[in-house]
Amino acid sequence: MKDWKEMALDILRDSLNPIPHELSELDWKSGLSPKSDRLAQHICAFANHAGGGLFAFGLHDDGSFYPISKEEIDAITKKLGNIAHNNLSNSIDIDYDVLTYEEHPILFVFVPEQREKPIHLRGKDIRESYCRSNGQTVRMSDLQVRNMVATSQGFAFEERVAMDGLSREEVKNLLNYKKFFELIDKDVPQSTDSILARLKEYGCCDGKDERWQITNLGAILFANNLEDFKELRNRHVIVRKYVGNNNRELQLEQIGKYGYAVGFDGLIQFVMKCVSTESIDVKREDVSDYPRVAIREFIANALVHQDFSVNGIFITIEIFNNRIVITNPGAPLNDVNRLIDLPPNSRNEQLAEKMFLLGFCERRGSGIDRAIAAIEEKFLPAPKISKEETCTRITLYPHKDVSDMTKEERIEACYQHACLLNEEGLTTNNQSVRERFNLDKTKSSVASRIIADTVDAGLIKISNSDIQSKKYATYVPYYV
Repeated sequence: MKDWKEMALDILRDSLNPIPHELSELDWKSGLSPKSDRLAQHICAFANHAGGGLFAFGLHDDGSFYPISKEEIDAITKKLGNIAHNNLSNSIDIDYDVLTYEEHPILFVFVPEQREKPIHLRGKDIRESYCRSNGQTVRMSDLQVRNMVATSQGFAFEERVAMDGLSREEVKNLLNYKKFFELIDKDVPQSTDSILARLKEYGCCDGKDERWQITNLGAILFANNLEDFKELRNRHVIVRKYVGNNNRELQLEQIGKYGYAVGFDGLIQFVMKCVSTESIDVKREDVSDYPRVAIREFIANALVHQDFSVNGIFITIEIFNNRIVITNPGAPLNDVNRLIDLPPNSRNEQLAEKMFLLGFCERRGSGIDRAIAAIEEKFLPAPKISKEETCTRITLYPHKDVSDMTKEERIEACYQHACLLNEEGLTTNNQSVRERFNLDKTKSSVASRIIADTVDAGLIKISNSDIQSKKYATYVPYYV
């Protein structure tokens, strides 16, 4: 695992390229503010941020560099150290070092994430807690504070109470228990006690006699209407279909009200209908450029791996003439270049487990593999997986000839192809790349060009360096 100094340079590089912009884990500073309260808020926010955060002194607001003197370094580290020890609810030990980035000395001050959260300003109410959002330090909402307290105390999102003080009949009315028993392939019991006992066993509710509560897990999976649960009202899935290739003209919109397990199959059917055209041959049928398995797996991943602490971002499926964009709140926990080979890393382990047991998604990381393999089988461009500040975006594309693909699209497709083969213990070569892009033998030079570009991009490397002729060369992903 990288120490914070290695990560600091990587994070700075990400913030300066391709366009300079501040990140939630990094705050550029062109000098030390005289406002101790504001500095305390920044330190508080980094202490509450996953993985902590960094100040970088030696950069102007536009991302340009300026020289920093030893006197400035001493004054900055002394003042920030005092604030971290004296102005917050808990005393925090910060670390610092001067690191060189492209021949420019930068003072990095590292604020580690704290175990007991949220950290707030000393002498203030716990609601004076701060966090980082889109590169800015902002005050936490009451919901964020409650969620962070629960997480700090060891209560996962799924275990928290969505609604309390319910009768047994109210639980049955709020949750679609019939769908629950259908999915676990059991007959619906005759007695209410037996129904609630099984729901309780799965972590959907808890209680006894006439005092029951529904958990977030039960509500997010089996709610008849998510609007019934105050803190889950922004967790529904929105499908939007636009006219053309931009979002200026909306053709239709569907806002899902059901829990994910109740509405999942209907959601997939609706999306497939939106991306299909009717073919009339022997019988009428809908034909789609996009493989159903890929859409199903990527949507399931968006549901399972969303960050429930992020407000204001919905799970959306946007359908354009030339692409589908699936967005979920929360940046991916794994490197987006390693989603095929690394084990799954989920924020919501219980939700992931239940979605797996109910047959909606893959638990062991093969879902992405299946989706990309299905895309390869139809010779489609590689899906684009984007990590953003507060969300993850998956973009799927319909068929394109190789000549119509951009260089970047060909490189990404070749890289993902190499990752899939590597998972099978195989290597990539000219023939396999031709098969990936549906090229005949006369187009081996095109395949060679794609391989060379992907090598130059640093995404694959030669696996048999002892072979002199490129004709027989084979390749593996860069991480092998």
